[in-house]
Order: sequence, then C-alpha cells, then structure tokens
Amino acid sequence: MDKGRIIFLNGVTSAGKTSIVEALQNRDDVFFYVVANDLFQETVGEKFLRENYWKYLSEAILLMYHTAKLFSDMGKCVLIDGILVEREELRPHYGQLLEILKDNPLDIVEVYCPLDICRQRNIARGDRYESQSREQHDLMAKDIRYSMRVETHLHTPEECAEKIVQTLMK
Repeated sequence: MDKGRIIFLNGVTSAGKTSIVEALQNRDDVFFYVVANDLFQETVGEKFLRENYWKYLSEAILLMYHTAKLFSDMGKCVLIDGILVEREELRPHYGQLLEILKDNPLDIVEVYCPLDICRQRNIARGDRYESQSREQHDLMAKDIRYSMRVETHLHTPEECAEKIVQTLMK
C-alpha cells in the first residue's frame, strides 16, 4: 500500500492555516484527514494545561505527529495545521517531526502573513491576544526546509489551496 502524503501547514496564529484547511476540504479533487494543534490541545484537560501548559501540549503535539503517521501508513493523505516551535519541552521539535515522519511523504508549507496583519486578525477574532503571532514567530523553529510558501495577505484561502494542490498533489 502506498503511503498517504502529509502536508504540514506551518505558520503563526492568524496566518490563515485553518482557512486553507477548510478550502482544501471543500475541494472535490483531493481528500485529506486533518490533525491540528488546537484539536490535540483539547485532548488535555484544562486542569493539566493550567498546571503545566507546555509539558502537556508538547506531549499532545508529538502524539499528533504519530497520528498523522498512522493515517499516512494506512494510505490516507493528511493535513497538519500547526506551528513548529522550539520550546525547551519540545526541543528539537523540527528534528522530532522529521524523525517521526522519516519514512512518510512529508511536505512542509510555509503559511506566511506579515505580523502586523496577523496582529490585526488576532484583534478582530477576539479569541487570540494581540501579540500572540509575534510571540509564536519568535519561538518558531529556524532553518525549516519548506516545500513551498503561500502568502495569505496576497491570496485567498482558495487560491492558496489551489497552489498547494497544483504544486504538491499533481
């Protein structure tokens, strides 16, 4: 059985990752299962997140990568909606991702949006704090080998999804 492609959408909060996921899932020509940092964070009880947020979130993120691997091993394509940060609890996060998925077809897409626009989006959303994108940017792993980049301040989620499909799925 062929392994399913794994596409990791990497970017700070409000960069547009989830909107691209939704645009990809609305297409008729591709099908993806989705795993996301936000969804896996919900697997941890609030009590534990309050006690030691990064410890439990880090464990959940690594479990998310193993879940993506399982889907891929079963021949299913997977989108990862996340961010590669280098916190002490995850270090080396990018290296761990590559090790877990070393035998699977993995593409990492840089989902880029200028931080000032992300800040405006955070304010408009109301469920993020204003500086959250900047803080995540400062923690983001360096020297990531991206397969491609999409720019959500210049293109709609549908246009970004089209670019991803044309570049990585054809």
